[in-house]
Amino acid sequence: MLPIPVSNAKPRVTLFDLDHTLLPMDSDHAWGDYLISLGWVDALEHKRRNDAFYADYQASRLDLNEYIRFSTAPIVLQGASNSIAAHDGFMRAVVQNAIKPQARELVRQHQAAGDAVLIVTATNEFVTRPIAKAFGVDELIAVELERDGALDGTGWYTGAIKGVASYQGGKVTRVEQWLHARGWDWDTVHTTFYSDSPNDLPLLEKVDVPVATNPDARLRAVAQERGWRILELFGA
Repeated sequence: MLPIPVSNAKPRVTLFDLDHTLLPMDSDHAWGDYLISLGWVDALEHKRRNDAFYADYQASRLDLNEYIRFSTAPIVLQGASNSIAAHDGFMRAVVQNAIKPQARELVRQHQAAGDAVLIVTATNEFVTRPIAKAFGVDELIAVELERDGALDGTGWYTGAIKGVASYQGGKVTRVEQWLHARGWDWDTVHTTFYSDSPNDLPLLEKVDVPVATNPDARLRAVAQERGWRILELFGA
C-alpha cells in the first residue's frame, strides 16, 4: 500500500466511492441478484432490467429516479422486518466475502492518520449503510430514500428519492452540505477522493487529491491526461 500523503495544517477529509472502489463489485447490482435468489422477484425480468440499468450507469446515462423505484420495489413490498433480515443474509453470503484486506487497510490508514473518512456512493442508503459499518466507517453519504410519514403509514420506504441524490454532480452538493454542517468549506479542509468511475468526475475535479482507483477505461484516460494518481487496489 502506498503511504498516505500528509497535508498542511488543514483538517483532512477523505472520501471513498464504494462500488468497484472499496468493493470489487457493484453492491446495488449484487443486491438485485440476491433478490432473485430469494424468490422475491421474477428472475428473468428482474435480471434483464437490473442488467440494463447497470449498463446505463456504466455509460453515464442512468435515470436514477426510475432505477430507485425499480430497485426498492421489492423491499417496499416486503416491509421493514423481512427486508432487514434479507439484507443481513446478503451481508453474510455476498458482501463479507467481497471485502478485501487491502481495502480495509486503506480505510484504516486514513483513519489512523486522523482523517475524517466518508463513503460517498450513488447506491441507496438501505443497501450501503451496513456495508459502510463493515468497513468501520460511520459517515455515509448515499442516496437517501423517502419514508412514508403519514399518520396511518408504515414509516417504511416509499420508493422515491429524498433530497439531492449523491450521483454525479449531486455528490459535490451532498459533500458540500456535509462540510457546511460542520462549519467547514472546500477551502478550509484538505480533501482526497478515491473513485473508479467517470460518473464521479465532478467530485474528482473538486477535491485537492483525486485518486482514480481501479478506474474503468474512460476514467483511466482522464487520469493519465491530467496526471492524477492511479491506484490498482485489487491488482492490475
